[in-house]
Amino acid sequence: MFKKAQKDDKFFQLFDKVAETALKAANMLEEFLEDLSDSEEKLKKIKDVEHEGDALQHQILEQLNQTFLTPFDREDIYMIAKYMDDIIDYIESTASRFVMYNVNYATDDAKKLSSMISSCCKEIIPLMKEIRNMKENKNIKELIIEINRLETEGDKVSRTAIRNIFTGEIEVLEVIKWREIYQFLEDTLDVCEDVANVIEGVVMKNA
Repeated sequence: MFKKAQKDDKFFQLFDKVAETALKAANMLEEFLEDLSDSEEKLKKIKDVEHEGDALQHQILEQLNQTFLTPFDREDIYMIAKYMDDIIDYIESTASRFVMYNVNYATDDAKKLSSMISSCCKEIIPLMKEIRNMKENKNIKELIIEINRLETEGDKVSRTAIRNIFTGEIEVLEVIKWREIYQFLEDTLDVCEDVANVIEGVVMKNA
C-alpha cells in the first residue's frame, strides 16, 4: 500500500517545476528553429534554461538523499529526475548543433519534430500532477497513450528525414550535420516516452 511521507509535497513540487522547465526549453527550441537569426544569443537563453533544469535535478537528488520515507520507490524518483534532465539537455544539445555547425536554416521535418517535443512536454505536465493520486485512471492512460503516439510518429518523421538527406543531392558535410541534428531530436522524443513509461510503472506498482 502507498504510504504518504512527510516530504511528499517537496518531490511533487519539484517534479512540477522540472516539467514546466522542460516545456519552456521545448518552446524556446521551436522559436529558435523558426528564426535562426541571432542564433548564438538565443542559444545562450536556452543554456540558461538548461542550467535551471540541472539545478532542479540537483534539488530532487538532494531531497532524495535527505528523505527516509519517499512517496514511491527511490529508483523511480531518480529515473524521473534523470530523464527529465535528459529532455532539457537534448534540447540544448540540438540548438547547440545549429551554432556549432553553422547551420542557418531549419528543415520542415526538424520543425515538425520540435513541435512534437513541445507537445510531449505539455502532456508531461498534467502527468506529473496525476502521480500525486497514485491511482490508475483514464486521464493517466490518455496522457501516456498520447506521448507514446507522438514518439512513434516522431520515429517515422525522423526516419523519413534521414532517408531524404541520404538520397538527395546534399553535400556530405551537410548530411553529417543533419543526421546528428535529427538524432538529437529523435532522442529527445524517446526520453519523453521514457518519462511516461516510468510514471506508468509507478502508478501500476502503487495502485
